Amino acid sequence: MKRRAFLGAAAAGVAKLAAAQSSPVPDAIASLRPMTAGVQPITDDERRGRMEKARRLMRENHLGAVVMEGGSSLFYFTGTRWTATERTFAWVLPARGEPVWVAAKPDEAAAHQAIHMGSDLRLWTEREGPYKMLAQVFQERGAGPAIGIEERVRFAVFDGLRQAAPTLEFASADPVTVGCRVIKSPAEIALMQHANNVTIACYKAVLSGLQEGMTNAQLSARIDAGYRALGYRGDALVIFGKYTAFPHGSVQPQQLRPGDVVLIDDGCTVEGYQSDITRTVVFGKPTARQRQVWNLERKAQDAALAAAKPGAPCESVDAAARKVITDGGFGPGYQLPGLPHRTGHGIGLDGHEWTYLVRGNKTPIQPGMCFSNEPTIAIPGEFGIRLEDCMYITENGARLFTGQSPAIDQPFAP
Repeated sequence: MKRRAFLGAAAAGVAKLAAAQSSPVPDAIASLRPMTAGVQPITDDERRGRMEKARRLMRENHLGAVVMEGGSSLFYFTGTRWTATERTFAWVLPARGEPVWVAAKPDEAAAHQAIHMGSDLRLWTEREGPYKMLAQVFQERGAGPAIGIEERVRFAVFDGLRQAAPTLEFASADPVTVGCRVIKSPAEIALMQHANNVTIACYKAVLSGLQEGMTNAQLSARIDAGYRALGYRGDALVIFGKYTAFPHGSVQPQQLRPGDVVLIDDGCTVEGYQSDITRTVVFGKPTARQRQVWNLERKAQDAALAAAKPGAPCESVDAAARKVITDGGFGPGYQLPGLPHRTGHGIGLDGHEWTYLVRGNKTPIQPGMCFSNEPTIAIPGEFGIRLEDCMYITENGARLFTGQSPAIDQPFAP
């Protein structure tokens, strides 16, 4: 997943809007129907189980409490979504005792609407500020000597806390939050499976309607329309021709010509859980060179899948894919032409999350972990090939959420 890394959100939005207004929706997209039936959200019971695991990890790591602001970790534990503003809205999960919500008095009504787990809501005034109140919560819950700070907490909040509670220590909450979130439950995997199914349905409809002269913005707008027809929000990085060698896209507007490589990469969200799929095809008849590199990329993806076994270090998956690409004459290492980035990333509530399939990461792979599998072969000045399917780890090895592309002219498994 790349999320148009080199395109400003405003510029990308304007381009897609213009493309959508100037391009009729093809029949393949218009015929799509919602895929929203049967989706089971995460239950409050599962969230309470997550809190208990977090408390156990807090005790093991000598943390008296963890502080969170709005973000994916807050949603993971509580189901609450909150957009950060200048007024601090925080949640404190102590190692012992009930959690506490802290919000600004002007946000009281909105906070009551957003919170559905826990009833201890403390309101701070503009005159008092939030930090003394949070320090009081730590004292009430006996939360010492160290407090864990979740990675999305802003520095200004952390700085205010350490000034209000100078006798306490502050540390990263990663051993708790990552320790919980990196292992997915069956319910989480089911939601991710659904998100992947939706993305494949969208991509199939969109790739069936490639047209000479269409722009990458027009194709991206069609992907947006496809997701809307399926009942979800999603988007995709779209790149053509020589620009497919830019792994994260290009700001250069592009028009589709016969013989161009076409790469689409991204996904959608189902109950907060992400998909991330890349398909790479050729518009027209592939050249021998394009087919050769595509086949090598597929072998690298196969090698990564086979290496992703419980107990293996994460870096071994990257090494397996990279060896195939290097043996094929590219690289070595992270050099271009070749594979310039990690072979995969963790995925769940965030499109990119812990942990990473990259050299130097010796974290043992465990059942329940989920990763993208996306080795890339980028050849500057020519084209790039990326095949990406996400996988989840079982006791017996890795399983894909989606069938791999069988061939350069067959992007979807039967």
